[in-house]
Amino acid sequence: MKSYSEQYLRYLKEEREMSKNTLDAYRRDVREFEHHLEKEGVDDAADVTRDKIRTYLESLREKGRSQSTMSRKTSAIRSYVTYLYKEGIIDSNPSAGVKPYRTERKEIDYLTLNEIDRLLESPDDSVKGIRDRAILEVMYATGIRVTELTAMLLSEVNLTIGFVTCRGDFGKARIIPLGHMCVEALKRYVEESRSKLLASSCHSGDGGKAGEYLFLNYHGDRLTRQGLWKIVSTYAEKSGLNRKLTPQMLRNSFAVHMLQNGADTKTMKELMGFEDSAALQVYQNVTKNKLKEVYDKTHPRA
Repeated sequence: MKSYSEQYLRYLKEEREMSKNTLDAYRRDVREFEHHLEKEGVDDAADVTRDKIRTYLESLREKGRSQSTMSRKTSAIRSYVTYLYKEGIIDSNPSAGVKPYRTERKEIDYLTLNEIDRLLESPDDSVKGIRDRAILEVMYATGIRVTELTAMLLSEVNLTIGFVTCRGDFGKARIIPLGHMCVEALKRYVEESRSKLLASSCHSGDGGKAGEYLFLNYHGDRLTRQGLWKIVSTYAEKSGLNRKLTPQMLRNSFAVHMLQNGADTKTMKELMGFEDSAALQVYQNVTKNKLKEVYDKTHPRA
């Protein structure tokens, strides 16, 4: 990919007189951003768009990067793209609409155990329903991200022992156990539904490799991010949740329920693929609030 990072870094060093430590951090941040653009099929850094910037920053947030790291990376990318604009390399500044990272976190939204049960019981026994139940079971059983689920290969699932290998960025991977009900749902999908979906594939979207992926769409090709969102939304309505449901809420539910039942932070950090334990704080706050609520309702002298 055509890069302008070196001339940008010279600008920071010579004209901004940036310290060596800050310069090194910006170098890592910009090159990591350009690496992401290259994976997204962008051939020239000058072709960056606002959506590409936002998608990248959101992916970092989902990985659990610390607040200070997120703030610095956002500043580095905004500065780099603004430099491209001022130098006339790009005609407009797509980073102008990207707000600086805010350190405060909103309260998370998650499902109760009763709502989870209703959601997981809502798919029917059709070919699509069997697949969808397996998808929902995996999302709640593992807490994995949307991109991780859609990229998961059939070979990365071990139903005999009961675990999945979840591939992360830059070669990183983690092993996540599967509960009994999730294993049963996956077995049924693989044995009864998946082969029927694969039989209808024209392999148009994956170069003939659709059969490698765990979850397939109704055309027999790799399930897309948009398709997964639609599945989650459909069953939220079907199960009568009466509120908008997103894949992130299932990930939140996984984390909150695990912590409420005594999971330690080291284990949760590994299961969720976080680089910083501080990212668990938002889930721990929910657990603390729940404990306080129970205490206030049950202790005689609360």
